[in-house]
Order: sequence, then C-alpha cells, then structure tokens
Amino acid sequence: MLKLFKKFRKDEDGAVTVDWVVLTAAVVALAGAAYTAIETGASNLSSDTGSFIEGKDPN
Repeated sequence: MLKLFKKFRKDEDGAVTVDWVVLTAAVVALAGAAYTAIETGASNLSSDTGSFIEGKDPN
C-alpha cells in the first residue's frame, strides 16, 4: 500500500494539463482585452473623423 502512495505522489501527468489550461485562459483574457482596446479606439477614431468631415464646407 505504501508503494502505491509513493507512485501516486510522483505521478505528474495531470500537472501538464493544468499548466495548459492556465496558459490558454491567460491568452484568451489577453485577446479579449486587446479586442476591447482596439474596438474602443476604432470607434472613437470613426466618430472624430465623422465630426471633422461634417465641419468642412464643400465649396
């Protein structure tokens, strides 16, 4: 029985899976943050460009 516990304690197969899950979650979170920043900046730029064009006289 003691031999079984020592073998179980040394087994690290599941640890790699946990690492990949954490890394994947971090990548997804960073991608979401980047998307939000880009979307907000693009929206502001579009609004500013529209305001600039509206203020111009075509004549």
